[in-house]
Amino acid sequence: MFRESDLSNLHKLLRQPALQALRQWQQALEADGRSLPVLDSIQTQQCIKTFAASRFVSQQFTDNPSLGLQLLAGDELTVVRDQQRYYELVQQLCKMLESEEELSLTLRRFRQRTMCRIIWRDINRLVVMQETVAELSYLAQACVDVALDWHYQRMCKDIGTPIGRDSGIPQKMVVLGMGKLGAWELNLSSDIDLIFTFPENGQTEGGRRSLANSDFFIRLGQRLIKTLDEVTAEGFVFRVDMRLRPYGQSGALALSFGALEEYCIEQGREWERYAMIKARVIAGDIKAGEQLQQLLKPFVYRRYIDFSAFDSLREMKTMINREVSRRQLYDDVKLGAGGIREIEFIVQAFQLIRGGRESQLQERRLLIVLQQLVEQECLPIKVVAELSAAYVFLRNVEHAIQGLDDKQTQALPANELDRLRIAMIMGFADWQCFYTELSMHRDNVTTHFADVITPVEEESDQPDMSTWHELWSDEGGPELGEKILANNNFENPAESYRQLVGLRESKKIISLQREGRQRLDLFMPIILVEISKKKQPSVLLSRLLPLVESVQRRTAYLVLLLENVAAREQLLILFEASPWIASQLTKQPVLLDELVNTDTLYAVPERATLQQDLRQQVLRLEWDDLEGHMEALRYFRAAHVLRIAASEVTGRMPLMKVSDYLTLLAEAILEHVVELCWQNLTAKHGRPIRVEGVACDKDFLVVGYGKLGGIELGYGSDLDLVFIHNGNPGEATDGAKPIAGQMFFNRLGQRIIHVLSTATVSGKLYEVDMRLRPSGNSGLLVTSLAAFIQYQHKDAWTWEHQALVRARAVAGDGYLAEQFAIERNQLLALERNRQQLSDAVKIMRQKMADNLLPAAAQGVKSPIFHLKQGSGGIVDIEFMVQYMVLAWAHKYPSLTTYSDNIRILEMMEQCQLLDSELVQGLMAAYKAYRSLAHRLSLQQQPNEISADEFVRERSVVRKVWDQFFDESS
Repeated sequence: MFRESDLSNLHKLLRQPALQALRQWQQALEADGRSLPVLDSIQTQQCIKTFAASRFVSQQFTDNPSLGLQLLAGDELTVVRDQQRYYELVQQLCKMLESEEELSLTLRRFRQRTMCRIIWRDINRLVVMQETVAELSYLAQACVDVALDWHYQRMCKDIGTPIGRDSGIPQKMVVLGMGKLGAWELNLSSDIDLIFTFPENGQTEGGRRSLANSDFFIRLGQRLIKTLDEVTAEGFVFRVDMRLRPYGQSGALALSFGALEEYCIEQGREWERYAMIKARVIAGDIKAGEQLQQLLKPFVYRRYIDFSAFDSLREMKTMINREVSRRQLYDDVKLGAGGIREIEFIVQAFQLIRGGRESQLQERRLLIVLQQLVEQECLPIKVVAELSAAYVFLRNVEHAIQGLDDKQTQALPANELDRLRIAMIMGFADWQCFYTELSMHRDNVTTHFADVITPVEEESDQPDMSTWHELWSDEGGPELGEKILANNNFENPAESYRQLVGLRESKKIISLQREGRQRLDLFMPIILVEISKKKQPSVLLSRLLPLVESVQRRTAYLVLLLENVAAREQLLILFEASPWIASQLTKQPVLLDELVNTDTLYAVPERATLQQDLRQQVLRLEWDDLEGHMEALRYFRAAHVLRIAASEVTGRMPLMKVSDYLTLLAEAILEHVVELCWQNLTAKHGRPIRVEGVACDKDFLVVGYGKLGGIELGYGSDLDLVFIHNGNPGEATDGAKPIAGQMFFNRLGQRIIHVLSTATVSGKLYEVDMRLRPSGNSGLLVTSLAAFIQYQHKDAWTWEHQALVRARAVAGDGYLAEQFAIERNQLLALERNRQQLSDAVKIMRQKMADNLLPAAAQGVKSPIFHLKQGSGGIVDIEFMVQYMVLAWAHKYPSLTTYSDNIRILEMMEQCQLLDSELVQGLMAAYKAYRSLAHRLSLQQQPNEISADEFVRERSVVRKVWDQFFDESS
């Protein structure tokens, strides 16, 4: 049937081997009383290409002539199979089998047929690489799962069912698929790496004699391995590798969850963390296995940024390089330079380092993680595109090599015919064209690998490093130490030397383990050199040493700074600029990760990006995981506040933008906290009911007062909040555990305050002040909008209406926010007796000055001016703005539009209530005061300056003050 003319598309050297293989299949069919099938032109070309490319497939067709007929007769070569379909096929074949021999034979024959199918589809590019590796993984998982269940059922009948000692329930094995199997990335001739485990120790029941659960599962594992791995006349199902289990080949074949967890925590090594990234439950008790993986997650993904992973990956790569050299594997597309393993190392380095913080990186499939590295701004898009293209190309080459003979090798062939086969499968006319493309991809990988996983620079090459090592080790005593510091720009060498000695001789440092001490001894001379180049090295050193002391038990942070010169540079820039930033990083060293990427460090996102960033942070958290959300929110806030502060101290962001972003950040957090607490409570009690009888759809509002309401938050600002609802206080909620509506909203408010203000290991989100709610601390925590309005009309003091000027909805229900805004504007626009208003405002201002103005700043001739409370300061401007809104909004409703002082002042100018020069003077003074207050905050200084400063600004403020309140008298 096949003619030489059909092979004209093949390279001339491949035509004769292909035609010979096809004729051998034809002869085998004829000997079996069959004939070649009738094929269309497409099938003919696919058949020729497959026989030319794969000796394995042609040999299978010859040994089992009907196999080829069956594959070509149906749709097996064209349809896609998912995991469920593979399971159904294997289950159907094995469910009636009685003996291990039958099981072994059936699985092997199914595997051979399926491999022919997969290789055919791969060679002819009927599928992309990702589908090929997925189907290979589905095949392996189905074979493991069905074979495990087959043996388990028979062992339970023969020797009893294993029962958990504590739970008293039957136990099943859990099989973890490691490596490429765990990531759905098996190659054509791959081993499968497995770990066997089980939930609890205990004894079997129902057999002739009791057996320990561990013994039962070890025997079960042995039988499973034999079924899959044993080489018979029919070959094998999958080669099984158990060396990744605890203690390797010397360890027990199966361990309980508790023993496995204990091993990982106490003895687990870095390469085992690396292996566990791809671990996945593939067979047995899936639900229990998922619980196990949650237990092991802290071992794999550290909560802090762990740059120490680079050291381990370098060691692993060095070992691989030695093996490549010893075995001459330079043309190995997996282990050689620029090979598959280097791409895996790049990806998994970022997973180990950042996966604990960036849950999106906790993904097994390499190509998906690569895309996440772009989204997380870990790698540029061009680098990821090149690595992705290289990975697909190299995996296709790997399959082409392995498809030749179904052999576990990634080495490029040496003989001419096999090289032509590889080139043909990969779509190239000849070997040279193919090899040029291959070399391009490998060169790209080598370059990017060197950029990511490079050795730490040998700082000792610097001519003066020996001096700094001598200083840190204190070899020359105080005289030499102080001399070195004095000669290198330290303005207070004696104090700096004392601080260095204090750190080095502290109990914490002395008790460091060897690895931690080595890291510290490497880090300190390097950082001392860099500090010496700054303006005030002694001041900078005093700010840095507390950070070093705070990370002495987690020296992975030192590795981060050793590995990343840019991060070290940013650290010193920020520590030099602000002791406040230094204290924040010392309290939360996890924020050091933010220094790695200056693009994100100095780029504060807009509202939508900020909200999306927060959603990504909590993406994998369940709503009932309150603690998880609280920790995620605290890191999220701290990271973004650091970015804002870094942008401010380096002059990249003006004052008004700083306050805007601090306010946006608070609003984004409040929105999430409201949603979190609402979901938490409604899951338990159901939804409260509105007055009209329908269930509330999050009819809850957070109103921000003060700096939050006025869009003027500072770094340490409290949140002045009022909670409002739109439910029926007396109506019960509609859930399984109903409570009264008012109780529901009170609990909601309490939970919101708890999430915001509870101190965790990461600190507090915000201090919360609820005293501005109706009736203050004696009032309800949450009031209805109707009750709030009634209070404001009938019982509120003038100062409460002043506060309302700076109030606005910041989180919660949109409709309720609109209603609040309408009612607020109407309240502010009520006509008031101006004399009474003036008297009340002046009385309140005097009370504030009496209680809050520091004694040193009191008096006309005081040498100190307090930016906030001093005469002519911030509070005077705020009170004047509030007075003008309350006094004139009935005539000029536009005065109620905004809640921030600057825009209200602009409206006053538009309404011609104050001339332009005075408005500009007030705005300039207000901005100058607040800008300096921000800077003083970052320098951890009080809001007190010399009375000689801001003389003109204070004069303008006092002039307007006198004008306002004289006019009202």
